[in-house]
Amino acid sequence: MPNAPVLRLHKDDNVVIALSRLKPDTEVETGVRANEPIMAGHKVATRPVAEGEALRKFGQIIGYATGAIAPGTHVHVHNCQMGDHDRDYRFGTEKSSVAPAPEPLTFKGFKRKDGRTGTRNYIAICSTVNCSATVSRYVADEINRSGVLNDYPNVDGVAAFAHGTGCGMAGEGDGFDNLERVIWGHATHANVGAALFIGLGCETFQMGRMAEKYDISDPERFHRMTIQGTGGTRKTIEAAVARIKELLPGVNALARTDCPAGELKVALQCGGSDGLSGVTANPALGHAVDLLVAQNGTGILAETPEIYGAEHLLARRAASQQVGEKLIERIHWWEDYTARTGGEMNNNPSPGNKAGGLTTILEKSLGASAKGGTTPLTGVYRYGERVDVPGFVFMDSPGYDPASVTGQIASGANLVCFTTGRGSAFGSKPAPTIKLATNTRTYENMTEDMDINCGDIATGAATVEQKGAEIFAKFLNVASGEKTKSEALGLGDNEFVPWQVGAVM
Repeated sequence: MPNAPVLRLHKDDNVVIALSRLKPDTEVETGVRANEPIMAGHKVATRPVAEGEALRKFGQIIGYATGAIAPGTHVHVHNCQMGDHDRDYRFGTEKSSVAPAPEPLTFKGFKRKDGRTGTRNYIAICSTVNCSATVSRYVADEINRSGVLNDYPNVDGVAAFAHGTGCGMAGEGDGFDNLERVIWGHATHANVGAALFIGLGCETFQMGRMAEKYDISDPERFHRMTIQGTGGTRKTIEAAVARIKELLPGVNALARTDCPAGELKVALQCGGSDGLSGVTANPALGHAVDLLVAQNGTGILAETPEIYGAEHLLARRAASQQVGEKLIERIHWWEDYTARTGGEMNNNPSPGNKAGGLTTILEKSLGASAKGGTTPLTGVYRYGERVDVPGFVFMDSPGYDPASVTGQIASGANLVCFTTGRGSAFGSKPAPTIKLATNTRTYENMTEDMDINCGDIATGAATVEQKGAEIFAKFLNVASGEKTKSEALGLGDNEFVPWQVGAVM
């Protein structure tokens, strides 16, 4: 209801969400009044809760009372703790059908020789090791600041994908495989017209080994050099700049053309979440994903630690037993991984998340998973693995946004959509990021960073479906070349962070 002080998400919940700051004695529900100040996005109990009893939001367990809680009481970290959650993994029991799109839609994209479609047209400089990171950045800066790109309007820029690994690591295993998939995924991305690999020459991550595994023989698309082989830092920068200038006419020759909306692959992310994330922006993005899937497009959910506590709901949407089992196998891997490294799955929410009203990872995950909409889960992928089926899919990754998005882009995402309650200055390349504010206060406070305000859902001025349609329309516009707020600010150069797993040696 418009102007209602709180929002109830499920009839079985014993907490509701404050939509604005509640003063003491504010009527929360019939017969229940707030007995203390409660901030917007935070929870308030609506009935007596006994010590040890489950606290429920979204109709699901989000934690357990550490003591007796009276109606009207603020429910948060001081009286709610982590505990076990529903692990009834019934694979594929709640699959919903995909509603057919009323009409096929298009956007203006870049059609590649291999049949994939880009939303941007970059030249990528892929550093194979930290030792070549500075050289790679210098080369990109030289081209981007020189003014030479003014003569090539179909080229969005030169992006340096520099990182802090590539040596001092095992030459096999999860860490090496992650880096290899990420480097290869960015070099061959649909938003990349040509790629130049730059290494030092003696690192663990050798270009020759990657060349043996993958086909990098296309002379128009793939180029490589090492600092040692080229003659040092200055000579490598000069040679790389000259090489890119030679590539520009060919990359610029590809123009935008009409492409099916089903060619879009959207990375679904959230960061700086608050108590309204799972109520406004996340479900609105989920509805946009449903509209995209109806066009045969793809939504890629990630951040495995941030579906913990909601994985049983995703498993029930699995398109097959195999897909469901792959998802739960990743959950078990993370439980073992955190135990071995002295962490815990409830290390999330962050301090900012808690200030915004989120108490446990169970609560955060239930809201975060809403980004995936309602359609069947058609695939589960390892970090940076190429997504090869349309629909709603999941990619394993950390909850750390830069590392997660890096993997999603490597997997093929040609757009990123990022919801935030506290505010975010995130951006990405070569796939642009659209940012959604979960509340109006954040949107107005960070207008230059936020593309869409979803806070009007909380006030009743818009529905989830209306806002989802607005987000989907933004997908098409941005895919056609409209710049996002993060692109206008020049963000994305420092958000390339491959997930480093394993010992640093």
